[in-house]
Amino acid sequence: MSRGAQWAAWSVAALVAVVHFTVAGQYDAFRNELYFIVCGRHPAFGYVDQPPLIPLLAAATQLGGINVWLLRVPAALAAALLVPLTVAFASLLGASTRGAWLAAVAAASATLVIAMTATLSTTTFEPIAFTAIAYLVTLALLRDRSRAFWWAGALAGLAFQTRYGIIFWGIGLGIGLALTGPRSVFRGRDFWIGVGIAVLIALPNVAWQAAKGFPFLELVRNDNSGNFTGTPLHFVIDQIFSINVLLAPLWLTGIIAPFASARLARFRFLSITFIVTAVLIFITHGKSYYLAGAYPTMFALGAAACTGLPRVLVAAWALLTAVNGAIALPLVLPVLPPARLERMLDHMKFRPRPVERAGIGAPLMQMLSDEFGWRDLARTVGDAYAALPQADRAKTAIFASNYGEAAAIDVFGADLPPALSGNNQYYFWGPRGFDGSVVLAVNVDPAQWSALCDSLRVVAHFGNSPYAMPYETDRPIFLCTGMHPPLPQLWPRFKHFGIENLGTR
Repeated sequence: MSRGAQWAAWSVAALVAVVHFTVAGQYDAFRNELYFIVCGRHPAFGYVDQPPLIPLLAAATQLGGINVWLLRVPAALAAALLVPLTVAFASLLGASTRGAWLAAVAAASATLVIAMTATLSTTTFEPIAFTAIAYLVTLALLRDRSRAFWWAGALAGLAFQTRYGIIFWGIGLGIGLALTGPRSVFRGRDFWIGVGIAVLIALPNVAWQAAKGFPFLELVRNDNSGNFTGTPLHFVIDQIFSINVLLAPLWLTGIIAPFASARLARFRFLSITFIVTAVLIFITHGKSYYLAGAYPTMFALGAAACTGLPRVLVAAWALLTAVNGAIALPLVLPVLPPARLERMLDHMKFRPRPVERAGIGAPLMQMLSDEFGWRDLARTVGDAYAALPQADRAKTAIFASNYGEAAAIDVFGADLPPALSGNNQYYFWGPRGFDGSVVLAVNVDPAQWSALCDSLRVVAHFGNSPYAMPYETDRPIFLCTGMHPPLPQLWPRFKHFGIENLGTR
């Protein structure tokens, strides 16, 4: 990178880091973050709904006690480091200093990309991983550094161990290279060594999934029907507005320019990679944010294409894009008090629509609403447990309707027995030795449970936060006694892989 490009990269990255580190602990832990902590405390080569790296990382950040800010440090670092990576990629593709500034601002102000690093999630490292892999493949081709394929393979394997979305990006890269070349890459030893490295790193998780009967595929079948993917036109419009509408000319230019400019023709494989990834996500009914990791590559390619634009035009475009991104920040980062954010959303003419059925009715955006109410749940369950006769406590199981509730009880419920649930990975952990003679059942279906218990009565309600998700607000906690047949025999009936049908809506 030139000195000007370095200045663009690191000054914008520093600003991104300041914003993320400042707001990281403003709200509480997200539903999935709590679940990752609990999964990471049960180390394995895989889990029903994700590979092992994010849970292990989440648990590692909490070894000294529960600290939401510390939990999100890896995500904040990923957000900041994406900026210099995108600028370096743009420079490799031929961007000048003004193109570098465009790339830096794009990586920092793309709302959907920011959302991926707002919490520690399986998608947190996709933008930086997808971009780094594409950068290394391009470096190998452009500078004849074939061993860059080794590093690309290692990154692909690690990305697989965080989320399976890298498969689509890898397919896209393969198709892009096969269609536009150089096809000689497939005859090179280093390319296949890179592929082998990726496979070796991914293999332990594949073996775990195979041993369990590929539960992730069952989860996908259950979940994707609830995603609001829409028609192809709806999907594209969603992307335009979710990314930052002022960035649409940049990433669309990145897609088109290699087919219109002889200077960029050798990078057509990158455009095809993006298109193939988008098509695969759409036809599998993926959520709109599944494509977020692919955009920085198009920002870099678009910045290289726009690098000759007048300096004044580039400066104005970058400034307006940054302002628009800053205005949208409260939708994805906890920068506003919740009451103020709720008022803002109520007054918006075009409130962003949920990406899945489970997000309907969120007082705030779904991602932010799911950061409220968890400590209240654990406290209420703890009070109900403490109110039981001492003789009953040792045999009392705590059963939650979904993994978020169960994880909140496990993370925040001091001195409580481990929570049970039939949802996702909790199903594989089983009834943990409880026979069901006494069960505190959180947010379960009373019609179903009344047939399973000699006695079923409400002993408490949880969910008094006005900002929590509706299915976690004013929900019952039941006391079930005399479960029949015993819980171990009933356990298969509670199996549910997916996020649909949360709670007793």
